[in-house]
Amino acid sequence: MIKSTTGLHRAIALAGISALALTACTGPSGGGGGTSSGGSAGGGAITFGTTDKVVTLDPAGSYDAGSFLVMNQVYPFLMNSKPGSAEVSPDIAESASFTSPTEFTVKLKPNLKFANGHALTASDVKFSYDRVVKIDDPNGPASLLSNLKSVEAKDDTTVVFTLKAGNDQVFPSVLGTNTGPIVDEEVFPADKVMSDEDIVAGKPFAGPYTIDSYKKNELVSLKSNPDYNGLLGKPANDSAVIKYYADSNNLKLDVQGGNIDVAGRSLTATDAADLDKDSKVKVYKGPGGELRYIVFNFDTMPFGAKTPEANPAKALAVRQAMADIVDRQAISDQVYKGTYVPAYSVVADGLPGATQPMKEMYGDGSGKPSLDKAKKTLSDAGITGPVNIKLQYNPDHYGKSSGDEYAMVKEQLEKSGLFTVDLQSTEWVTYSKARTADAYPVYQLGWFPDYSDADNYLTPFFIPGNFLKNHYENPTVTDLVQKQLTTPDKTERQKLIGDVQTAVAKDLSTLPLLQGSQLLVAGKDVKGVEKTLDPSFKTRLGVLSK
Repeated sequence: MIKSTTGLHRAIALAGISALALTACTGPSGGGGGTSSGGSAGGGAITFGTTDKVVTLDPAGSYDAGSFLVMNQVYPFLMNSKPGSAEVSPDIAESASFTSPTEFTVKLKPNLKFANGHALTASDVKFSYDRVVKIDDPNGPASLLSNLKSVEAKDDTTVVFTLKAGNDQVFPSVLGTNTGPIVDEEVFPADKVMSDEDIVAGKPFAGPYTIDSYKKNELVSLKSNPDYNGLLGKPANDSAVIKYYADSNNLKLDVQGGNIDVAGRSLTATDAADLDKDSKVKVYKGPGGELRYIVFNFDTMPFGAKTPEANPAKALAVRQAMADIVDRQAISDQVYKGTYVPAYSVVADGLPGATQPMKEMYGDGSGKPSLDKAKKTLSDAGITGPVNIKLQYNPDHYGKSSGDEYAMVKEQLEKSGLFTVDLQSTEWVTYSKARTADAYPVYQLGWFPDYSDADNYLTPFFIPGNFLKNHYENPTVTDLVQKQLTTPDKTERQKLIGDVQTAVAKDLSTLPLLQGSQLLVAGKDVKGVEKTLDPSFKTRLGVLSK
């Protein structure tokens, strides 16, 4: 049941997309983290810089790359992937397999414990998954567990997951995603998200690192965990520091100045091109499957269900007209210098089953915009005047270039004469919560895949209670999503995946714009940088050394 990486390699070849990782010289102290260590694990502290933000360290309350960056270092998982591979294997588990079509049985390694000394048992595993489902936080990963019926701790080391539908083709991979961190039931509450400060104080960590000190979205100091007994092994460094930047330009300057060893999201395409010319910097390229897209809130968008002028047909016409007008290629060329390419589907191009229905359905039928088609769409729906779009984007989570990207979207829509656009931006920590509270009628999101399967672009978005919380629901789509998830025959499953893409393209719950890459940055003297560009899309500080 463990998935192959074949689909991802095809995606890389067909999409032609690169991730950028940059390396620069660092000083003898190991960069700007201010943390020193011995050399028993392969060197001093690795300092990692990022413009991303942590929403929460509680796995039940976050489903974003910034939070997962930290969680992936400090929490244990039942299933994980080795650097360089997208295939999942047991992590702190001794074995993990389907014992029936609807039962997945995990046997834990013996004598596991958290950094606070508490024993890590099957009871903690059950608790961890039960609380994600029970809390069902709007910004949490519960949507990935839609097929989970129950979790049972048979004894201290045996856990049985019972599924609603058998033959789940991705469940082992789901255990290695944002749903997967195992937490200490003696520390975490069962029914609410815990504060970061209380989590750090409770030391409920059993991953490759523990958190030594924590200043949210400023500096996190990590220390190698000698008791970690999992797939990833002992970190190549004794300690690591995650340093947060408010502006990508400062991140770029610290790469050049040798003040950080490794950095992740996000540098602009222009910054990356400049650094590529710097003799002190080496640029690494690797795969990625990121999507950037516009979300429509079906309640609050123009003519949405809870607006005074509610009209489903007119709301659909607005979405269709926007799809007819947007010029993805222009955004790709002018903003991202080709490091992102046009996306015409909700599934990343190149994955098994991926199609491009929006390329033919909207615009001129070949991927270019069509003003005439947009005009006819609105006219046929009885919309006569310019439609006002309240469009929100985020300036920090998806990189500084988001401002230029959405300025172009605004320009394209307004140039048509069919729309006026009120463009606003909000910082990520506020943005991530406000979007699920119906604050934004039309807004930006991006998707960083949890695992290399088309389902990861479908189940989280298009089933009832989905991660988007945009009030979209179509029983036909829900049925198709569930069927593809549990269909063992590859050919039949790929057809179902194609059918889902066509159905959601007609509804336009989201409007995909671009397909892009991971963004990583590292120091010139750091070893193991290539391993951070793996197809599992997980940043692993433990593979780095100098």
